Amino acid sequence: MASLRPQPVATEHIPLKARNVAFDWTDTPLHWIPGDPASTHTINVLHLLLPAGERWFVHVYKQALPHIRDPRLREDVIGFIGQEAMHSQAHDDVLPRLKELGLDPTPYTAQVDWLFEKLLGDRTLPPGRARKWWLMERVAMIAAIEHYTAFLGDWVLNAEALDAKGADPTMLDLLRWHGAEEVEHRSVAFDVFVHLDGGYRRRVRTWATAFSALVFLWQRGTRFFMANDPSLTDGKATFKDFLRAGRQGMLPTPGAMLRSIPQYLSRTYHPSHHGSTAQAVAYLNRSPAATAAEAAAGGA
Repeated sequence: MASLRPQPVATEHIPLKARNVAFDWTDTPLHWIPGDPASTHTINVLHLLLPAGERWFVHVYKQALPHIRDPRLREDVIGFIGQEAMHSQAHDDVLPRLKELGLDPTPYTAQVDWLFEKLLGDRTLPPGRARKWWLMERVAMIAAIEHYTAFLGDWVLNAEALDAKGADPTMLDLLRWHGAEEVEHRSVAFDVFVHLDGGYRRRVRTWATAFSALVFLWQRGTRFFMANDPSLTDGKATFKDFLRAGRQGMLPTPGAMLRSIPQYLSRTYHPSHHGSTAQAVAYLNRSPAATAAEAAAGGA
């Protein structure tokens, strides 16, 4: 009988490194997808969720590191931590520009900070089984979330409609640099989960929690942006706009997102079977921000 254990694609593994990128937001408009505030703000939710979320990833993985016995996986996690810390900073740096343009994200980001720091943060648990259980729950939750960040990374690397629409090149570079690194390190979180626990029931349970939270936070964030956009007189986020944007290629389609669910819930799922490391590295080799960081590091 064939093994049902997840089998990685060996050629998709690559050593990970953080790229010390920087972006200049001076000329980026509020609606960086021209004429499409709904799609702009749906993607802008990333800037609200990712700074706190990726700081949380780093915090949890620093706790998980002492439990990782595989040397290569340990190196992968160290590289993952470096990349995620940089992602958090890069998205955080967008928020002052939004505030300059009249859209203060602070009320929403305060709620997101509470979610990750309090609800999903460290709990006062006795050493032993209870503390280990909470660590494993969070490790599994990160694996589920990383399934969707890799999905989004793969989507934005192939979203040619954004270029055709005239989307702001700096914002596109941020999204594609980040998306490429998500594809590049897409297997790390799942490999950590399998290494430390791997229980299928825990995988399903934490997927349901993570997916529900992401849907809730994303639609709430889009509604927040649309309602507080100073250029809109009656800004509302609607499912009709979401469907329209998917058809036009401005956002992922609901069908693609739904098809990603059985992928993750398959007992033979491994992230290396989805997305292309070669495509991710090819973008990172031409990304204006990533190549500038590489040149700066080489000249240091």
